Amino acid sequence: MKIHVLLKKEELDAQRLPGKTVIVLDILFATSSIVAALAHGAAEVIPTLDAASAQAEAARHPAETCVLSGELNADTLPGFVHPTPLALLAENLEGKTLVYSTTNGTVAVAKSREADHVYAAALLNAEAVVAHITQHHAGETVLIVCSGSADNFNLEDFYGAGYLVSLFARELNGHEFSDAALAALLLHEKCEAGECLRRARVGRMMLARRLDDEIDFAAQKSRFDVVPKLDGKRLVAV
Repeated sequence: MKIHVLLKKEELDAQRLPGKTVIVLDILFATSSIVAALAHGAAEVIPTLDAASAQAEAARHPAETCVLSGELNADTLPGFVHPTPLALLAENLEGKTLVYSTTNGTVAVAKSREADHVYAAALLNAEAVVAHITQHHAGETVLIVCSGSADNFNLEDFYGAGYLVSLFARELNGHEFSDAALAALLLHEKCEAGECLRRARVGRMMLARRLDDEIDFAAQKSRFDVVPKLDGKRLVAV
């Protein structure tokens, strides 16, 4: 198995995705929110590119069966639920569809669609995702995609990639890691999750907005066993 880390979602544009498995990371907060929602009973998460497409998708569902959540440039969209994990868990998600739009994470999922398999991962479910991929996609090339922010590198996503790499290293013999994957692994070995997330640019911005609890929630490692996989236009637990 070959494991590579892409530093931002824009690097997907140069990748030939057919035949590959992609793991999308947006630790603060898109993929953490997706994982939390599915772990707490959401039937599916439909990632969308912007507010208009999210509203159009939500209109296809009975209002009582759908939660509409999203942000643009870290500001909650008008009329949408705040898109962080704990805010979503305050909603009644059991059996419902979460229609979700973010600046980076849902865009990264969309950019990955040509891959054979696309998963959403976070610190929260990393062990489950790695175990599933090791079991079902042995021998394939795996791209761990850090969503980043508007063509910029994000420290927290790279740390999450390092955690995934550490788990693949534990599970696999004869693996092949790219230099980017090894660099992420070294960061993970040298830094504690909560500290790394809080010191990152997005983390500092979230602390300024008094979202300390959301950061602490996202910093938990392998709390959930849920494995979100893209099935058509929706992410479902497999």
